[in-house]
Amino acid sequence: MDGVLVREEDPIPGAKEFIAALREHDVPFLVLTNNSIFTPRDLRVRLLRSSGIDVPEDSIWTSALATAQFLDDQRPGGSAYVVGETGLTAAVHDIGYVMTDQDPDYVVLGETRTYSFEAITRAIRLINDGARFIATNPDPSGPSAQGMLPATGSVAALISTATGRSPYFIGKPNPLMMRSALNRLEAHSETTVMIGDRMDTDIISGLEAGMRTVLVATGATERHQVQLFPYRPTKVVDSIADVVPFVGQMCLPEDS
Repeated sequence: MDGVLVREEDPIPGAKEFIAALREHDVPFLVLTNNSIFTPRDLRVRLLRSSGIDVPEDSIWTSALATAQFLDDQRPGGSAYVVGETGLTAAVHDIGYVMTDQDPDYVVLGETRTYSFEAITRAIRLINDGARFIATNPDPSGPSAQGMLPATGSVAALISTATGRSPYFIGKPNPLMMRSALNRLEAHSETTVMIGDRMDTDIISGLEAGMRTVLVATGATERHQVQLFPYRPTKVVDSIADVVPFVGQMCLPEDS
């Protein structure tokens, strides 16, 4: 989502047209985000109000939803101590998990703007007592209007240092998030394209999930930086506007 459809609160040229083209041609799609703060409903309203981009609620897939799906697959009906916002707590609640700070099966760490020393300390103690450590995504920082903010990866590192236990990260670049998205779409990797703005999360996770990949140069990775990576996307374009003509087509020409 960020860097592909929007930049902060502003729509990237071509984003509205791209989503409209997908819907016009009945192409199944998901908008992905590693941010676990908001529910899909929240994100839909934010996109529509701030950017005028109309994405259906069920076409948004967050790291919180992917994390909840993972928990349900691994240990149905379990329990968790959750450090995060509504997007994560709602997702965990919806799969039937009990949220508790008493002998939980998992400690689940997500994005929040109100990390508390008390909550982090409780998480550390529960992990030391045997709870399994899960985190929604490894992003070390995130943007805000005031500047950079510490994100899930940074807080996970703090907890790991204190416990000696590393979390299992669900979100990008883990291809598990791509697989869960494919399952939600009932799609196959061979007929699916991953579009992203970061080589080290979007493109590598799409590649490892067996998808074709498109890098847009409107976000984190610039064109000249692509050659620094040992892998490459199927195609590099200036922006999402350049992908609109390919909607509805099975053929995505590769970069030469």
